[in-house]
Amino acid sequence: MPLLGPQSPKRAWSSHGSLRNTDPNMDGIIVVDKPGGMTSHDVVACVRRWSGIRRVGHAGTLDPLATGVLVLCLGQATRLSEYLMASPKQYRATILLGVETDTYDREGKVVRRSPVNVSRAQVEAALAEFVGRIAQVPPIYSALKRAGTPLYRLARQGREVERQARPVEIYALQLVDWSPPQLTIEVTCSPGTYIRSLAHDLGQRLGCGAHLTALTRLASGEFRLDQAVTLDELSAAFAEGTWQRYLLPMDTALQGLPALHLDARQAARIRRGMALPAAPDPPGPQARAYDPDGHLLAILKRSGDGSRWQPEKVFHTSLKNIPLSQAKGLTDGPTRL
Repeated sequence: MPLLGPQSPKRAWSSHGSLRNTDPNMDGIIVVDKPGGMTSHDVVACVRRWSGIRRVGHAGTLDPLATGVLVLCLGQATRLSEYLMASPKQYRATILLGVETDTYDREGKVVRRSPVNVSRAQVEAALAEFVGRIAQVPPIYSALKRAGTPLYRLARQGREVERQARPVEIYALQLVDWSPPQLTIEVTCSPGTYIRSLAHDLGQRLGCGAHLTALTRLASGEFRLDQAVTLDELSAAFAEGTWQRYLLPMDTALQGLPALHLDARQAARIRRGMALPAAPDPPGPQARAYDPDGHLLAILKRSGDGSRWQPEKVFHTSLKNIPLSQAKGLTDGPTRL
């Protein structure tokens, strides 16, 4: 084979019945514009109920306060969530200076009020100090676990738990509106960054305290808010049987990996967990592999010495079975991927 290169509140939807879809092509990604007042799991539960598909998950939690991009994985696409969760995130956040809360956002209890005597220039200078790799202490009201127990449960019990600072990276941070004592920022950051903590830490840096009042995720990796479907639109599409127009192909999550197109025997080997000989190109430790019909077949991982492609994740496709004897016929000969 020749070398191939890279190529609304919860209640609003709670009464919607289960609409089972008999179309077998239900593996893919839906980008939802999450409404405020719902947890990410609430959105997942709605789509499970409407579609009748049990294998539905999300690729990155949004707090109930937050709105914006929530990437849902359906069917076999749930096996891609780790790749989606590792991508950078972009947010627009509104922060109120002069008021601190125990949750670092507007849903918490006010614990301190202070006068606000800062200028736009001071705010911009303070924001610049957060750009780059920083050590961030997560909020006590978070889903991070301590000895198997979520921190928010310990906080509700009145227990103060020491949290270790975690490395995160702020790639870009811009002040887009200054209406004292309120400001709005846009931030692009690594996964695992808490914007609530960023708001709190900014208030500490300015000496007046602060908390997050609004948050919208503008992008998660390559998925942007202008691609997202509202939950109302998605609910109507399920009722009409047209929901699959919002279903993106699984490999949408893997566009950063080079593509390899396999013939029938090569695809059969991968389906059986067998390795394939690898050429130096395309470079990189991973690739996405397609069967002869153009379906995403697997994610491949290059062996330690770089000489072989090994199947890391294999997906079910419509590829016809090839006898094992024929699959074994493809050995470490001159044909390399």
